[in-house]
Amino acid sequence: MTRNERAQWAQLHIDGVTLLADLAAGASLARVLEFVGPQLRCFGAAAASSKPLVVGDFSGRVDCGASCNVSVLSLTPHANGTHTEGIGHLTAERVDVQDLIPRRLLMAALLSIEPELAGDSADSSSPAPRADDLLLTRGAIERAWPAAPASGMRARAAVIRTLPNEHDKFIEQRAATAPFLSREAASWLVAHGIDHLVLDVPSADRSSDGGELTAHRIFFGLPPGSRSMLEAQRPRSTITELAFVDDAVADGWYFLSLQSPALCGDAVPSRPVLYPLRTP
Repeated sequence: MTRNERAQWAQLHIDGVTLLADLAAGASLARVLEFVGPQLRCFGAAAASSKPLVVGDFSGRVDCGASCNVSVLSLTPHANGTHTEGIGHLTAERVDVQDLIPRRLLMAALLSIEPELAGDSADSSSPAPRADDLLLTRGAIERAWPAAPASGMRARAAVIRTLPNEHDKFIEQRAATAPFLSREAASWLVAHGIDHLVLDVPSADRSSDGGELTAHRIFFGLPPGSRSMLEAQRPRSTITELAFVDDAVADGWYFLSLQSPALCGDAVPSRPVLYPLRTP
């Protein structure tokens, strides 16, 4: 790398490893939520909406004579776009994911995997998957896991892109048959120290599984059926769903920034950004 090339990269020391990051080349993994036209909608939720604020004679629309545009937004984070959720998604106690999203850059592995028919796989879930369910399996993750560019590097986050990679692959009528993590895949991610998971599917679990949410519970370290945060072994972990990773972003290792608005809730809209990294 030439001196001029090196000047474009930030040098960072993370977890005892020195790396370079191109902070000017971030790739957003968030789906843009359009309020006009076709939308991504999952789990039977209503479409997100943007309406002008109406107060007295004020219309909230310049084209209707108002002095400025003022909109009232309505959306369901879990169903209308890219969002990040935490343990509060499953507990009786209120836990705001805003307090769990790291403010630091995370070393992350990006991998692309092709879902497998449950009938052709030894992986499991609860309730037992149907033969035609599509699973994100442990074996697929192990085979696709990219080699670290330097010894001593440890991924704290994983970004999983499913194949084929169509932008509209999980629109309303197809969300119910979307792939989901097997029990073994979720356990593998936990065993390998992944605290923050980014998926492009609507949910880590089957959209209708009787409320068991097996993969969520494994990832958050919450026992089956438990609703208590006190029983969670991994209460600061997060899962981001409905992301989209463009084909132009190659599999490999990156820095991940999980960005979100200052909103409270068990899930909030989010904007994961991947930054290229390299060794000095």
